[in-house]
Amino acid sequence: MMEEEELEFVEELEAVLQLTPEVQLAIEQVFPSQDPLDRADFNAVEYINALFPTEQSLANIDEVVNKIRLKIRRLDDNIRTVVRGQTNVGQDGRHALEEAQKAIQQLFGKIKDIKDKAEKSEQMVKEITRDIKQLDHAKRHLTTSITTLNHLHMLAGGVDSLEAMTRRRQYGEVANLLQGVVNVLEHFHKYMGIPQIRQLSERVKAAQTELGQQILADFEEAFPSQGTKRPGGPSNVLRDACLVANVLEPRIKQEIVKKFIKQHLSEYLVLFQENQDVAWLDKIDRRYAWIKRQLVDYEEKYGRMFPHEWYMTERIAVEFCHVTRVELAKIMRTRAKEIEVKLLLFAIQRTTNFEGLLAKRFSGCTLSDGAPKKVEVPPPSTNPFLEDEPGPEMEELTMDKGDLDQPKKPKVPENPFHGIISKCFEPHLYVYIESQDKNLGELIERFVADFKAQGPPKPNTDEGGAVLPSCADLFVYYKKCMVQCSQLSTGEPMIALTTIFQKYLREYAWKILSGNLPKTTSTSGGLTISSLLKEKEGSEVAKFTLEELCLICSILSTAEYCLATTQQLEEKLKEKVDASLIERINLTGEMDTFSTVISNSIQLLVQDLDAACDPALTAMSKMQWQNVEHVGDQSPYVTSVILHIKQNVPIIRDNLASTRKYFTQFCIKFANSFIPKFINHLFKCKPISMVGAEQLLLDTHSLKMVLLDLPSIGSQVVRKAPASYTKIVVKGMTRAEMILKVVMAPHEPLVVFVDNLIKLLTDCNTETFQKILDMKGLKRSEQSSMLELFRQRLPTPPSASEGTGSTSLTAPTPEQESSRIRKLEKLIKKRL
Repeated sequence: MMEEEELEFVEELEAVLQLTPEVQLAIEQVFPSQDPLDRADFNAVEYINALFPTEQSLANIDEVVNKIRLKIRRLDDNIRTVVRGQTNVGQDGRHALEEAQKAIQQLFGKIKDIKDKAEKSEQMVKEITRDIKQLDHAKRHLTTSITTLNHLHMLAGGVDSLEAMTRRRQYGEVANLLQGVVNVLEHFHKYMGIPQIRQLSERVKAAQTELGQQILADFEEAFPSQGTKRPGGPSNVLRDACLVANVLEPRIKQEIVKKFIKQHLSEYLVLFQENQDVAWLDKIDRRYAWIKRQLVDYEEKYGRMFPHEWYMTERIAVEFCHVTRVELAKIMRTRAKEIEVKLLLFAIQRTTNFEGLLAKRFSGCTLSDGAPKKVEVPPPSTNPFLEDEPGPEMEELTMDKGDLDQPKKPKVPENPFHGIISKCFEPHLYVYIESQDKNLGELIERFVADFKAQGPPKPNTDEGGAVLPSCADLFVYYKKCMVQCSQLSTGEPMIALTTIFQKYLREYAWKILSGNLPKTTSTSGGLTISSLLKEKEGSEVAKFTLEELCLICSILSTAEYCLATTQQLEEKLKEKVDASLIERINLTGEMDTFSTVISNSIQLLVQDLDAACDPALTAMSKMQWQNVEHVGDQSPYVTSVILHIKQNVPIIRDNLASTRKYFTQFCIKFANSFIPKFINHLFKCKPISMVGAEQLLLDTHSLKMVLLDLPSIGSQVVRKAPASYTKIVVKGMTRAEMILKVVMAPHEPLVVFVDNLIKLLTDCNTETFQKILDMKGLKRSEQSSMLELFRQRLPTPPSASEGTGSTSLTAPTPEQESSRIRKLEKLIKKRL
């Protein structure tokens, strides 16, 4: 009976149990399961198909059914146990709910009792403390009243005393009393509505006004504006008056300082009027000597009269600087035509020296621009623009050559007084700029004359390729001009000086460097293959002498030094000039000019060696290669080429020892020029017999070995050639070897010959193929069919234009190169 009821309960449960997706998701999170039977979207057909995917799997159907029945039985037992366990849950729940309600009622009653007791306690505390609060307020008000009455008594008494002391000029007592009265009066700001308080405040203001007027009158009497005579010594009354002025409004102190300094400098304005001889620039030292005496006189007589925090000595010096700047600017405008560069530089030097002296004596706290700026000291270097530079105390600003060899002073930080007077010279710096333009022009002309007089540098392979001395002199002079100008101005004059620098850098490159390069009969654009093909038989280009080679290398080294130093010059100018003008400093054009000199020098060296090899290559192309009967040693033309290389390259290498990268460029450019020319002369060798081709192959290999050893040829120290150079030589000379191997190969059968040619010469085009056929000595009638077959067998049309001298090659792998060398050695041994 019990089992039947349980089954009915389960059936009803299954009929009504429809869970929402949210509940189903929560159940899956609490009881995670991978069993397909536990999924909400369980599909019986898919489950059966998964159990029995094939017909053969039906063999164990009984085992699967038994497992499922066992699982069903276990689930039934679990459900039965759960259902039976829930029989008494309802009664237990109702009992627990009743007990919870009773506990809540009891807790509510206790909370209410506690709240009632707390209210009663609060009321009791208020009654107890009511009297205490009243007493506390009374005490606070009473204390405030007593304090206010005391302040009022002090204020009233202080005002009376202040007025009495003011009339008696007791400034020493007034200084302390006035500060106290002012402090006490601050406590009565909120009581100004009371007539008596307001009256006391007005009396204090009136006393301050009277004190200010009285102190100004005392200083006017002691230091009258008219006349230059002064009292014999300081006054104690005035010293105390200065202490009172510290308490009064700042206007009183400023008025005292202004009148005293004006009266102190009145004599200066009379002595150095514009119409006086001592006012001109040649006697500018007298101005600074006068102020030094006046400052010493002030310290002795009035040093203790003014408070230290007024910095009166510095204020006098600063005002003197301002007045001097205005007076000098005025007189220089009037007599501008009389200003010469030496006079101007003398005045600037003396002025900057005085400004440096002020920086040592004073802190500059009275200036608006504040503390001195920090200056970074650049690292030491041999470059003149990276050396330490002289500070504000400038060396003698003369333009003599001897000054270039003087030791430089260490660089010191800038001072806040820099330019306070010397700024007036800036509008007249065009005189200095014009002088530098003239001096640099004369310097360049002297360099040209010295070079002509001394001649080219003497050959010296131990120290060849040295930088021309004039180059170092030029940049040392540039540095001196830059330092001088930057101390005079960092504005537009620096831009004007930069323009002068640019002008003479170009002139040096043109007149000293490019102008002294040896002349060559070849065109300035460099050798071209087309021009070489047009040379007449037996033509011989004049070679450079040993002295000329050394001169070219020396000019190249000088141009490299100029290029690097010009870049440093540009960076240094940008450091010196104002930030707003940095963009106008640009020496790129001048650096390009020196780069052009370097390129022209390298091209001259290449042309000279290239032209020296031309007769040998011409002789090669004129030989009767079809008549060669046996393979011997290398041909005479190879010996001639090697001889020229061994004569020129060691000289160039030794003279470019300090510029290895440009020697490498020379080697690369020579290889790029010589190899295509050699290949073109190979094409001129026609017809060629089998033995002649073998001899040419031997010659080509000999040239290849020499070219690979070119960078270190004739050197005691053997260095590995740069990879970039080796790649060019291997690529170019391998192509020449491949051409000769194609010439040596039999042209029958045609298909095999064409396929081998395309394989060996991957860049071969129709014109090159035509030349190879000419070298083999084939007739035009035979060539037509071979050309047609060649066009058909080409896998793709050649990418490069079919023109003479195409040298685009695919560099062989090291294994291929080694294999070809071994074959060539076997061929040579066989022939020998």
